[in-house]
Amino acid sequence: MTLLARRSSFPVALRPAALGADGMVAASHPAISRAGADVLADGGTAIDAALAMAAVSWLALPGQCGVGGDAFALVHEPDGTVRALCGSGFGPDGGTPEHYAGMTGIPRHGAASVAAPGAIAALEALHSAGATRSLADLWAPAVRLARLGLPCTAKTAADIARHAVRLAEDPDTAGVLLRSGRAPEVGTRLPQPLLAASIERLAADPGALYRGDLAERAVSRLTALGAPFSGEEWATSGDVRAEPALRRRYRDRWVHQTPMPTPGWMVLDQLAVCERQLGGAPLSAEAVHWLAGAARIAFADRYARAGSDSDGWRRGGQPDAVEQARDRIRTGVLPGPAGASPAGDTTSMVAVDGEGRAVSLIHSLAFTFGAGITIPGTGIVLNNRLGRGAYLVSGHPNEVRPRRRPLHTLNAWLVTDDDGRLRHVGNTPGGDGQVQWNTQLLSHLLDHGADAQSAVDAPRFSAFPGSDAEDLGSPAELRCEDRLGLEVLAGLRERGHTVVPVGDWGAGGSAQIVSLDHERGCLSGGSDSRQEGVALGV
Repeated sequence: MTLLARRSSFPVALRPAALGADGMVAASHPAISRAGADVLADGGTAIDAALAMAAVSWLALPGQCGVGGDAFALVHEPDGTVRALCGSGFGPDGGTPEHYAGMTGIPRHGAASVAAPGAIAALEALHSAGATRSLADLWAPAVRLARLGLPCTAKTAADIARHAVRLAEDPDTAGVLLRSGRAPEVGTRLPQPLLAASIERLAADPGALYRGDLAERAVSRLTALGAPFSGEEWATSGDVRAEPALRRRYRDRWVHQTPMPTPGWMVLDQLAVCERQLGGAPLSAEAVHWLAGAARIAFADRYARAGSDSDGWRRGGQPDAVEQARDRIRTGVLPGPAGASPAGDTTSMVAVDGEGRAVSLIHSLAFTFGAGITIPGTGIVLNNRLGRGAYLVSGHPNEVRPRRRPLHTLNAWLVTDDDGRLRHVGNTPGGDGQVQWNTQLLSHLLDHGADAQSAVDAPRFSAFPGSDAEDLGSPAELRCEDRLGLEVLAGLRERGHTVVPVGDWGAGGSAQIVSLDHERGCLSGGSDSRQEGVALGV
């Protein structure tokens, strides 16, 4: 069967799902997965494993995540309890709308783009939620790798080369990533001794990033570059506590999602619109049309009503709104572009232990290498979430304001049955593609019974734009991987979509899934073939 041939069954993955008996991890880089598998094999829990994996990912994927970024997690306990941990920080206290007068958007890079980091606070909260080992023990492998240096992957080498001019503007950042004045070659080790020392320090005292000399060093650097931080918003961003997850019933299962400021509600709203509409041939033109239409409506709702401190987003999931959305998809009367790109740089991971405890964790610097600014003497690169997420639209619920977290793209999910037992756990990076691809993954699993690897490798598509600040008002496109097939792409054009092929595997993302078969006592895992990750069972 050729890649563009007509397909009547779920597409076959490039490789089979990995299997495990007593635990499973999946991540976008082998070193990350190994860190988690080692912890599980040594008797640690899924929480322990996720914490070890998060720290190693700072070294394995430095463009995608870091100590200076944000992090979100869902935790499933053996008793069926599901909790969310949301670590994202505030922009500067002096960042009023008046401060940005005359600008059409907040800069995407540099000091003005920075929000206080929430990742360390989220990981500290995750540790408090049930870790059995100290952060010093769990982060020791990352400290060792930071000192020795992991070999530079093709992705990281390309990321550095693409952003070399910007990275060279900050001496501390350039000193790590551009040692010879240019991007490293693939396989070159990238030691980060300053970051190793920072990780070691934060393992002993995570709050040091938010209060004390380390926080003062960060704030002083940013204020010297013109960002109006007071330091108080930085300290307050270090307070993360467990909170209830969102959930919605779909196909006789419960789908759980991260709450605001994440767009987890958008995944649940898309599922509500698509409930019982996707039972036909998988990834047919009609199925893709429904999923793309639901995504466009969710993005329009987000732009119209969503802010991290408002509840207007709840409207889209109400029964009358769901029926209105279905009517719009049936008639082809879909909203125009709200504005967001599926681009972005993030990484995600999942861990499940033998007791049924699970963690879906995702963290990010926002765009590749974040703001491109390193806290002097620490190796900690700061995010550019404020520049990516906040609007300069007067009166909008996501308009930039002090102590208002910008809307986020990151979200994480898991699926349980009526008895609270874990059935699936997963996530994917990909900017505003995330809420679309996570909905697609859930449909593959719950509508069509796909295994974990087949779900993450399935042909992917995304409605562009969504709601990123810089892309507001861009022309509407439906970006599709060619593997959907010529017949499906033609059918989408007939339904009014402007189809843009992106190659066989070019849509983006790096999805991770672990599924549980309680009848057989088996775990199966899938790691997206679009990147070099692996799922490992123990």
